Amino acid sequence: ETNAALENVKVTLLDDQFKTINEVTTAADGAYSFKVDCNKTYHIRVAKQDYETIEVPVIIKEQPGETKQPIALEKRIKPITVGTDLAKTLNIPIIYFDLDKSIIRKDAAFELEKILAVMQQYPKMKIDIRSHTDSRQTAKYNLALSDRRAKSTQQWLIKNGIKANRLTAKGYGESQLVNHCSDGVPCSETEHQLNRRSEFIVVSME
Repeated sequence: ETNAALENVKVTLLDDQFKTINEVTTAADGAYSFKVDCNKTYHIRVAKQDYETIEVPVIIKEQPGETKQPIALEKRIKPITVGTDLAKTLNIPIIYFDLDKSIIRKDAAFELEKILAVMQQYPKMKIDIRSHTDSRQTAKYNLALSDRRAKSTQQWLIKNGIKANRLTAKGYGESQLVNHCSDGVPCSETEHQLNRRSEFIVVSME
């Protein structure tokens, strides 16, 4: 809103597969820089406490030189408090899983990076990871599958630097569907996928 430069903003450089390459923080004048290869596409994520996390694609031309990429940050409108679902508050798309799988997909890892960034901004924050499935398979199977997914998400965050005592994880199976796609109801794959989701509920900020 003010166009003022922001210092101490975390800037992350990712490749075209959303894998982290490098991280820096902005200087007092808001400046940052990375050395990159020509003729490639990268993504830049910027994150600062109390601001919305932003990602932008950057296409590097074939000719050597300097590519400038200014990024405007907006103050976070929705405060983060106990009970907040980080996925909703931070406008993070639902973390999806493939049918019958608990492996973190590449697109899911990209979204989990946003959760990671926020937990790094709030070092005392603790969250409860809640995983849900669609109604296909038995209720018993889905409960076990969702628990594996929740634990898989938890382990991804731990592997990337979040302490285990800041995370709890539980699966709810098909007990909390978000639409009409219960047992025996014909639904599209897209409709079923909406139920295969994870939530990130803030349980403590202290």
